[in-house]
Amino acid sequence: MAISVPADGSTLEGVKHLLAQVSAHTDHVDILMANAGATWGEKFDTHPDSAFAKVMDLNVRGVFNLVREFAPLLTKRASVEDPSRVIITASVAGLGVGSLGKQGTYGYSASKAAVIHLGRNLAVELGPRGITVNSICPGFFPSKMSNGLLEMAGGVQKMAEANPMRRLGRSEDIAGAVVYLASRAGSHVNGAAIEIDGGALWSHGQLLKL
Repeated sequence: MAISVPADGSTLEGVKHLLAQVSAHTDHVDILMANAGATWGEKFDTHPDSAFAKVMDLNVRGVFNLVREFAPLLTKRASVEDPSRVIITASVAGLGVGSLGKQGTYGYSASKAAVIHLGRNLAVELGPRGITVNSICPGFFPSKMSNGLLEMAGGVQKMAEANPMRRLGRSEDIAGAVVYLASRAGSHVNGAAIEIDGGALWSHGQLLKL
């Protein structure tokens, strides 16, 4: 059974509301996925402060608040043999140079670099409590958020041909990484940032397109 709880992850009040709703149904959480995210594209000289703040609040501050507030539920059934898991959706934009130019995603790239480093710090902090913290770093996956950038970069076909694997990401590519991290097989993986981009990050000339 899935229960939907609308909440604003960019504010502490929204995170606390989510925690209260979850706590009404269970006294423990085994897997927490920080997946909410936002981006904003605008050239450097006119990039608004409010947009940068909005992206950082949700993509970084929101993740920290989420993990901190849910930590008591995550530790409830955690053990050395079967730790609870936190999985953060980051991006390869946090590992290389993000999309610049007329639609520069300065806040997004900075936020994803920050949240990857946050995840590593949390991995060290929460590991002794029986909680692993890892990040997944998708490359280009056709989605509502990325479709605009894909179009400006020449379209899906052009981007797929430039990828070492000759295709863009699919939903099952992310699902596989998440299942691995959440399973027994990933129980000793902690503080990792797993790229899911077909190798595009390391392909010459691709960094500016991520």
